[in-house]
Amino acid sequence: MLGFILYLLIIGIIAGFLARALVPGPDPMSIPQTILLGIVGSFVGGFLGWALFGADFDEGAFQASGIIGSIIGAILVLLIWRAVAGRRGGVGGVGGRSRYGIR
Repeated sequence: MLGFILYLLIIGIIAGFLARALVPGPDPMSIPQTILLGIVGSFVGGFLGWALFGADFDEGAFQASGIIGSIIGAILVLLIWRAVAGRRGGVGGVGGRSRYGIR
């Protein structure tokens, strides 16, 4: 169990950092938020691998992914976060101007 938690932290750091580096634009996130982005991205990548390829079908849909799946999942989570934050009027400085030109 401790090994799995350390695995998630290390994958979270790497995947979250690379997702933030690969997606252009400002991302005002702290280190714990970056780790959380990578961990959530790992589970999103695991779900996508399960849904698209049937990989590890016996383990179920809720599973952590490897490093490539984690980075892809973290990029998707980051893009979804920006889309949702942009609609709210720029939560955390993300999103730019609102539809009505008022911030």
